[in-house]
Amino acid sequence: MPGRALLVALLLAAAISATAIPLDRAGIGWLIGSTASIVALAVTRTKVSWRQAAWGAATLALLGVGTVRAAPWLFVLCVLTAAVTGTLALVDPRTLRAIVASFAIPPAAAVRALPWVRAGVQHRSPGSPARAIGVASVSLILLVVFGALFASADETFAAVLDWALPSVSGSTVSRAVLFFPLLFAVLAGAAFTLAGPPTLGRADLPTRFAFRRSDWAIPVALLDLLFAAFVAVQGTVLFGGTRHVLDPGGPTFANYARGGFWQLLAVTGLTLVVVAIGGRWAPRANRADRVAIRVLLGALALLTLVVVASATYRMNVYEQAYGFTRLRVFVTAVELGLGAVFVAVLVAGVKLRGGWLPRGVLAIATVALLGLAVLNPDRFIADRNVDRFAATGRIDLHYLNTLSADAVPALDRLADNDRACALWLAELRLRREHDDWRSFNLARHQARALLAERPAGSCGGYRG
Repeated sequence: MPGRALLVALLLAAAISATAIPLDRAGIGWLIGSTASIVALAVTRTKVSWRQAAWGAATLALLGVGTVRAAPWLFVLCVLTAAVTGTLALVDPRTLRAIVASFAIPPAAAVRALPWVRAGVQHRSPGSPARAIGVASVSLILLVVFGALFASADETFAAVLDWALPSVSGSTVSRAVLFFPLLFAVLAGAAFTLAGPPTLGRADLPTRFAFRRSDWAIPVALLDLLFAAFVAVQGTVLFGGTRHVLDPGGPTFANYARGGFWQLLAVTGLTLVVVAIGGRWAPRANRADRVAIRVLLGALALLTLVVVASATYRMNVYEQAYGFTRLRVFVTAVELGLGAVFVAVLVAGVKLRGGWLPRGVLAIATVALLGLAVLNPDRFIADRNVDRFAATGRIDLHYLNTLSADAVPALDRLADNDRACALWLAELRLRREHDDWRSFNLARHQARALLAERPAGSCGGYRG
């Protein structure tokens, strides 16, 4: 059962998180809430592995993205990924089956932890809930009375309180009533899981059968030949770039890039399935079996890397022709991440040990997303399009106007009406959205300061 220190830590962390986390936008409150939660869970004094510590650090980094980046789409991806890495930090699954099973543990643990918490409260301090409620009520009354007197006595202090304290309204009360118990249940479930880690399958599924070498080697060898023929015959299509597109009868830039991307997805799925089946059931009884695995599956992964490089190049050609967008940058990031996955597959094939591969793929996805946050995609998109405008005179101001506050410093490089048309909507959003201490965001703060010094002005009509 939980000790008194742990119960107090969980209550404080839930209260801090419920107060600090801004549910409607990215902000520093997400970092504050996640930090408070990790500190509270540390009170369990449970020994964790280096993998759990790494997943926990990744979770904190993902939720901290909201402090410095304003792009909503990027932060949503970070929050969703943080839910995955947070689960891995609690459970430390070793196999693919354990990873899949681990995602059912947090909701189940939140329910199972309630009797555990109740037993700890009754055992450690019988009769104390009423006393604690009384102390909290007296403290709150004193703070409200004296805070109101100080605020009425000094306008600056009143302004500080107005900025620091959330406004009390029906929605604020409803948010606190619903959010605090939910967060406490989640944190109690996490502490319960750390205190008594569940037993997940530490070993892989038992091998019921194994292929003979010819059973798998012949199909994979034929597939290797097909891939090699495709790469050889289609070399002009794969790496033709602008010249291939501009040839008479050549495809449009859109078809050229999209064809490469969907080709990549199809080849990726096929290769991963084949490698997974071969790596799982291919025999390894003698040296010839092991050489066959390394050569045939390794060649398949290498040829897939060629297609990954082709698709990345195609997307670059597309971006040079039509400009950069969020979707195009994200697709490029996915392609590079898939390339890293196939490198990991090659390493696993050389070592003939792939138990770490599922966790490695999740780590690659997490690092790729954090790398995208470091890149600052909205600003990167704006910078590249402004550079392209300087070189070609072509720009889509209507699209650039939809970017987040991250892009404001790059769009400020434009002049006159182009600048106004690129920034007026961002300026309007920043005026309507007031950030308090919970929702403070560095990108929005810098954008407000820049637009306060040089307002966007009126847009006389879009170019592009």
